[in-house]
Amino acid sequence: MESRVKLLGHPLHTILIVFPLGLLATGVVFDLLARFSGDGATCALVAYYMISAGLIGGALAAVPGWVDWFAIPEGTRAKRVGLMHGGGNVTVLVIFALSWWLRRGVVEDPGLAATVLSTAGAGLALVTGWLGGELVDRLGVGVDTGAHLDAPSSLTHKTIPGASTGDKR
Repeated sequence: MESRVKLLGHPLHTILIVFPLGLLATGVVFDLLARFSGDGATCALVAYYMISAGLIGGALAAVPGWVDWFAIPEGTRAKRVGLMHGGGNVTVLVIFALSWWLRRGVVEDPGLAATVLSTAGAGLALVTGWLGGELVDRLGVGVDTGAHLDAPSSLTHKTIPGASTGDKR
């Protein structure tokens, strides 16, 4: 099933999702460095900004993901896995948002609860990331109908008017 929201021929959701995943994971790394390094205040400040940017990126990446999910046919395994993936990612964002909220006013010393929440959010993100891989790699969601090992570049091929969906040059 081909993605409904594309940029230069590629699914926008998969392009955007790398940013929040990387930012939120980096936030956790800096949270842990803040706890166990000699420069906790600076690391905690970096974690705060990483989580802030990751939350914004996650909200942006969710929009094309939901558009694609609504296009998946009802009653399919892909629809169920997509719901778990999307719902899980919303939960990830809520957990990180709670962690971010706890940091307000004490950015340089967020406390153990904020670190535990960010770490739990990252753990859940591993599960939802796997579900996203299941959607693409096993269930073919977001995959171009003309995809194959020698398919032409998405920047150069055109759909032949009147041709079947998968017939592209």
